[in-house]
Order: sequence, then C-alpha cells, then structure tokens
Amino acid sequence: MPTDEFWMRKAIALAQKAKPSPNPPVGAIIVKNNRPIANAFHRRAGEAHAEALAIARAGSKAKGATLYVTLEPCSHHNKKTPPCTDAIIHAGIKKVVFGCKDPNPEVNGTKALQKKGIKVTQGVLSKECESLIEYFRKYIVTGKPFVIVKVAESLDGKIATKTGESQWIAGGNARKLFFDLRKKVDAIMVGVNTVLKDNPRLTSRKGRKWDPLRVILDHRLRTPSNYRVLDDSNVVIFTTSASRSKTRALEKKGAKVIRLKWLSMAKVIKTLGKMGITSLMIEGGGEVIASALEEKVVDKVSFVIAPKIIGGRDAKTSVEGKGIARLKDAIELEKTKITTIGGNILVEAYVKRH
Repeated sequence: MPTDEFWMRKAIALAQKAKPSPNPPVGAIIVKNNRPIANAFHRRAGEAHAEALAIARAGSKAKGATLYVTLEPCSHHNKKTPPCTDAIIHAGIKKVVFGCKDPNPEVNGTKALQKKGIKVTQGVLSKECESLIEYFRKYIVTGKPFVIVKVAESLDGKIATKTGESQWIAGGNARKLFFDLRKKVDAIMVGVNTVLKDNPRLTSRKGRKWDPLRVILDHRLRTPSNYRVLDDSNVVIFTTSASRSKTRALEKKGAKVIRLKWLSMAKVIKTLGKMGITSLMIEGGGEVIASALEEKVVDKVSFVIAPKIIGGRDAKTSVEGKGIARLKDAIELEKTKITTIGGNILVEAYVKRH
C-alpha cells in the first residue's frame, strides 16, 4: 500500500513544475481508496491554487478522499483567490496531509480544517517541501528576495583571461544549467562592466516562454541603449547618475531607471523586494559579487568549476573586492552539495548565518 511519503513525492514533483511568483510553488494530489483521482499545481499568481484546482478536477469524487499538498492550505481571503480551506471543507475531503507550514502569519489552515472535523497530518517530507518554498519564505518573512550568487570559473578561480575573454569557461551542460536556473528566479543582476564586455541578452534562452527581470548596476549610466539586454522592456537599471539625456535614452528603450544616492547592495535588494521580486540571481562580475557578499545579502552560492587553469595576475577572479585580512573573517558556507555536470564540478551551498 502506498505511504503518505509516496503520495507526497508525487505532490512535490507537481510543485516543481510551478512558477507562480510571488506566490510559493505548490503541488497537490487527491487520493481515494489508494488511487489518485486528481492532481494539480499552482501555475501562476492570480490563478487557482493547487488544492482548489485539484478539487475542481476531482468533482464529486473528492468526497471522503485524502488531499496531499506540499504546503499548508491557505485560510485567509485575498483579492484574487478564495481560501483553499473553504474548497476543502465544501468538497467533503476527510483528511489533509501537508509537507510544511506556511510562513505567512495570516495562514492557519490547520486550525480551520480541524475545526470542521477534518483530520490533518503535517510534516511529511518536510525538508523537501521546505526547500520548494525557500524563495517565498525569505520574501514573506523579510520582504526581501532570496539571493543566489552564480559563478562559472576555472579551477584556479578565474572568470576570464587576462585579455577579458570569458565565453565560455564552462561547457555546454553547465550553460544549460544556468539557463534553467534563470527560469526559476524572478530577476538576474549584473554590473555594467559585464554588459559592456559581453553584450549579453540575460534571457532564459530555449523556449523563452518567460524571462526574468534584468537588473543592471550602473553608477554612471554607461549602458548603451542599442545593446541586446535592452531588446525588451524587462530591465531595471540602478544608478547614481543624474544625466537626464542618458536616462531618457534608456527609458525610451523601455528600461526603468532608478536613481539612488549611492549603490548600496542592501538598498538595491530592499528596493527589489518592494517591487515584488522574491528571488534574485547575481551573475557578476567579481566586484558586484564581492559587494553582495560583503554586505551580507547573499543566501546561496552556485559555483561551476571547469577543469581548466587560466592563471595570470591580471585575469579576473570570481570574487574581487578588498578581500579579508584574517582567515577567521572568511565567509563560511553550510549544507554544501557537490556534484559533477558535463565534466565540471558544481558546488552549491548556503551562506552560514551567525
């Protein structure tokens, strides 16, 4: 007989298809007599939640069934969707099994369901379900996006040769990984030097059903208005420049120009949070990454290390900045995961909070 863990894994697989930012990705499956009768995932913000959609698909068969869902069902009213607990109660679901608690303090689905006599089991595959909502959790608790640093470097830590050549240090499989990561975040950030050197699109490439917001840090508004990153209007440029002519040229291309007194990474991150950005991937260059690490805004790092040695004191490294004077001040990482991808080494880890 299939266990709760078996069905929850099915729900997790459904949730992994979702991209409903700023809402969390959620998967749900309805089971009756040990057989699945309906499933769904939350496709995008403003549309039906996974539980409600699965119930609608199940119809009258939902009565007396068990609902497996990765996240605690919502119980609060908002402008776009009604509470999932109402749908669960009206459908006659007899039992709800969910993976992790909703970090939103407005949500208390467990209490609402139990009040109506529905049996509730929580914490099934909780770690796996928690990882699904790490972006959402950071955003809902702090109002700031979850920040990932992404790097492709040589074995000796170089991201370019002494002449500036950088494409491509890592092989094709690693590039595909990075394009896939872009599809999962709300925004990508680079410094203007990366734009000037590479003239990148910063898109998710293949398929391109959706591209993240492109964020450029550009003190003096040096971003050329005819560069590929401005091929559509999904661009925000942070600057300290007061040049009206440069601002108008970029805004004419559809970019949003935000002027700050100084480009504090913490201020930029806070501003993006107010814009509804729940996740941000910083792709470089080395100075931008160093600033993010120094200002302690980074949550996770993803380094692809190619089996190449570039060398050279003038070759750029992945983390520039001033650096540290003492080893005890090094940024420590935890929950490290090391895998291989197309002959490269992928290191993923979380920044340790003290």
